[in-house]
Amino acid sequence: MSNQQPDTSNKNTVNLTRRLVSEGLGTALLAAAVVGSGMMGERFAGDSVYLMLFAHTIGSAAGLLALILAFGHISGAHLNPAVTLSMALQRNMRWPDAAAYMVAQGIGAFVGVAATQLMFVEPLFLASDHIRTGFPQWFSEFIAAFGLIAVIIGCSRGRPSATPFAAASYLAAAYWFTASMCFVNPAITLARAATHSFTGISFESVPAFLAAQFLGAIVATVIFSWLHRRPV
Repeated sequence: MSNQQPDTSNKNTVNLTRRLVSEGLGTALLAAAVVGSGMMGERFAGDSVYLMLFAHTIGSAAGLLALILAFGHISGAHLNPAVTLSMALQRNMRWPDAAAYMVAQGIGAFVGVAATQLMFVEPLFLASDHIRTGFPQWFSEFIAAFGLIAVIIGCSRGRPSATPFAAASYLAAAYWFTASMCFVNPAITLARAATHSFTGISFESVPAFLAAQFLGAIVATVIFSWLHRRPV
């Protein structure tokens, strides 16, 4: 989930394959961190939603930071289709590569959820009945995605080395200031419909969340690309 540039010295298929594996594996591990931290919090926090959210925040944000640092030099560590869309809109990657990234991220997210379910002795996939709907939730997802892309573009143009830390910090904050608890990632949002846990979302709630996330990413990309435009 960074704006780091992958190694582009070799544009052949092998290099693309390496980047796709990086995105798929990274997203799988991120999904495990997101869903697993929520499930662990759910098991040990009793009836305290605050403790559940705290555990979910720490596990997700710390996991994201570690994964960006680990995979950033290979694929850019987008780990999120909204970030990949922003990169393509900024012409930092080709659209066919962006589409391939999104597919790898989607597959990785479902693999990560399945692995987490297995670790917690649950069915690999179990449809969630956690309905999340209404304008406040959708607007929250728009704000979450808008802010994430704003942070990534701003840091990558001004302080590139700080981007992983800034993205993880923003995610941690957004868990607490958004009404939706900051799903923000379309691939993981879709995969979270397959877990019947604190972190789940019903399938019927997913399309509006995805639309809000992608819209937030597009608007942020347009605005912050303009703000950071280099003088001609």
